[in-house]
Amino acid sequence: MAAAIRLLGGAVRSKNFIERPLTRLLRIRGKPPGIARTLEQRLAELNPKDPELDKQIDIGFYRPIPPRRKQIKERLAIRKQLKEDAVLAEKARTRTLRISLEEVKEEWKNTIGPHHIREVAEHYGIFQDLFDHAYFTPYVMLDVFFDYDDQFVTPVHRGNIIYPSEAEKEPTVVYNAEKDSLWTLVLTNPDGHLLDGQSEYLHWFVGNIKGTDLTTGDIVFHYLQPFPPRGTGYHRYAFVLYKQEEKIDYSSKKQPFPCYSLKARTFKTFDFYKAHQEVLTPAGIAFFQSTWDQSLTDFFHNVLQMREPVYEYCHKTRYIKPQVKYPHREPFNLYLDRYRDPKDMRKEVLLKRLKMIDPFKDEPSTPEYPNIYRLDKDLPSWKKKEIWKERNRFGKYRDLRPFTIYPEPDLERIERGMKAWFEESD
Repeated sequence: MAAAIRLLGGAVRSKNFIERPLTRLLRIRGKPPGIARTLEQRLAELNPKDPELDKQIDIGFYRPIPPRRKQIKERLAIRKQLKEDAVLAEKARTRTLRISLEEVKEEWKNTIGPHHIREVAEHYGIFQDLFDHAYFTPYVMLDVFFDYDDQFVTPVHRGNIIYPSEAEKEPTVVYNAEKDSLWTLVLTNPDGHLLDGQSEYLHWFVGNIKGTDLTTGDIVFHYLQPFPPRGTGYHRYAFVLYKQEEKIDYSSKKQPFPCYSLKARTFKTFDFYKAHQEVLTPAGIAFFQSTWDQSLTDFFHNVLQMREPVYEYCHKTRYIKPQVKYPHREPFNLYLDRYRDPKDMRKEVLLKRLKMIDPFKDEPSTPEYPNIYRLDKDLPSWKKKEIWKERNRFGKYRDLRPFTIYPEPDLERIERGMKAWFEESD
């Protein structure tokens, strides 16, 4: 019995044996989570902030918050009123109560909606990158729509993704305001400047708007679609609506139509607001994210009249040990490929692919069952693996696949299939 237990690695235990917890496998290195400092605390220690210099300033409209006691009293009164409504209670019990989403949205806009939008903007770093140490609560709801087609539109929410091909035309902007009031609308990109990381590109600037009619405003910069360069990820595009106390002379900033000069469109929201802070108050905000798509190649070449900038991550050169004459325990084909010029390997695969293609016929698709034919058992193992990789378009033979968008291969499934196929062929 003892010998059997030793053979089984101690899998059989006596009845009185109590299994010890796997403390060695789950041992916590360092202090436990309740005592150890969090990542946020460590970053705060590395980047300390001065309580006076880094103090956040509210530059928006002031709206007094009612006392907490008054809010609770109003909520209790509403709950009491709903409980006394017998018809409403009956509909709720029978699940026939219908609630208008438009009414819910309007209630959200008039109560906690502006505070939610401010929190989302803070999360995306909009206030920090545009106004430095200032913020505002957007009490004026700003709704922006891009025309998708004759029937549908693409709305701008707070951080949703809109591709440049969907935002080529000037959007529709909707907000509530008095007829005699004056407004300024600015669309800027804090992430896209090609030369100065602290500057922005101005995509749209309309000043002295009377009420809600944008056609009555002075177009300082006409609308220019988003153009995030390839390889730079997602860019933020922010619509900021300012309330004017009086009419502002923007003639010094006005550019002729059309203006495609990126130098002229260089902009800093902080400097702009600092120069007009006595007569401007930010009141509304909406923003979206955009990334490169294929339509921008033509935009850079034919509209901006410039070469398309492409950014790539420069990986460090992989270290390869010096080649030896007799490598120990190394598959010789993989070992030799390691020291070959990658261009020669791609050329070899490309020539194989060209032999498979007929210029007057459609390109053949990848075989559904590439390993249906067995190989000769006398072939060496390295040759079998090379044939298997070529049949499955794996590794350096990946370029044999047709030019299409295909998902990343399931490496675990491929390894299992390769192992089973070798066992059958042997």
